[in-house]
Amino acid sequence: MTTIFTFDLDGTITKQELLPLIASALGLQREMNVLTKLTLDGTIDFEDSFRLRCAILQSIPISDVQSIVQDVPLDKDIVKFIQANVDSCYVVTGNLDLWIKPLIDQLGCRFYSSTARHDGDRLLGLRQIMHKSRPINELRASAARIVAIGDSVNDVPMFEAADTGIAYGGVHDPAANLVEIADYITYTGNALCRLLNTL
Repeated sequence: MTTIFTFDLDGTITKQELLPLIASALGLQREMNVLTKLTLDGTIDFEDSFRLRCAILQSIPISDVQSIVQDVPLDKDIVKFIQANVDSCYVVTGNLDLWIKPLIDQLGCRFYSSTARHDGDRLLGLRQIMHKSRPINELRASAARIVAIGDSVNDVPMFEAADTGIAYGGVHDPAANLVEIADYITYTGNALCRLLNTL
């Protein structure tokens, strides 16, 4: 039995939130920023917000989105930790499997995400939105302890199901309701990984 680490992707492993980045490249930044802020603040339910954001981006070819995502900067300390502990690290993200594929290939670890229906390079719609407590419950049988790392309100279910929660503020301050239930708070990838190595 081992310790398993579950990482949020947007704003935790990545040094930018992905959907605003995609929207900016496509000239839809203002609409996406409003939705992202309302979601991070907990004003709009994550599932409703994600459906709206996907609807905004649905007409864009999947390959165009992947080409934008593959260049997003990653936190080098967190990437190094994951790649050194690839068998015990998972990405748990609400983002779409089709859009984040270049990043998952780069990290080399297993992942849980929202899923989409597609026809070739065209996104048809959402198949399933990831509820972040589900992966924790599935991993429970194979782990002595689960440590969750995240930054926003949609990470709350992951923290509630995990044994240890670390609120991370590498890109923006972690959501207040996540901080309330966190065991630790860190603000740099280096500090986060030093903490993970002690757990």
